[in-house]
Amino acid sequence: MTAQKGKDLLLKVDADGAGSFVTVAGLRARTLAFNAATVDVTDTESVGRWRELLDGAGVKTARITGSGIFKDASTDETVRQYFFNGTVRNWRVIVPELGTVEGPFQIASLEYSGQHDGEISFDMGLESAGALDFTAAA
Repeated sequence: MTAQKGKDLLLKVDADGAGSFVTVAGLRARTLAFNAATVDVTDTESVGRWRELLDGAGVKTARITGSGIFKDASTDETVRQYFFNGTVRNWRVIVPELGTVEGPFQIASLEYSGQHDGEISFDMGLESAGALDFTAAA
């Protein structure tokens, strides 16, 4: 994969619950992280007492974080409403030349900030809430 512009990583939400994905905001920074908890099955008979892990076990999670400005009052209201209602919605993250990750996420954190001589910005964190699908870029 060659170097890509950070602005090309897009975050979209299924705004109506029927598969109509819209870009949420003008994100200036964003991160997509995958995690997998391990299950330690080491015992007294483990070779050399080296740790052993159970293959395929453990909990998988994904976290999306982003900061930027909302594109309009409507997207700000939508995200704010999802946060206060604890709504789980399908989100789509498009990573150029890598692929697309899609699935249910819940907004776990939402912060607003602003300078006296600038625009209001936000920081948002989403946590996976179910199985995610990955589709490789063509």
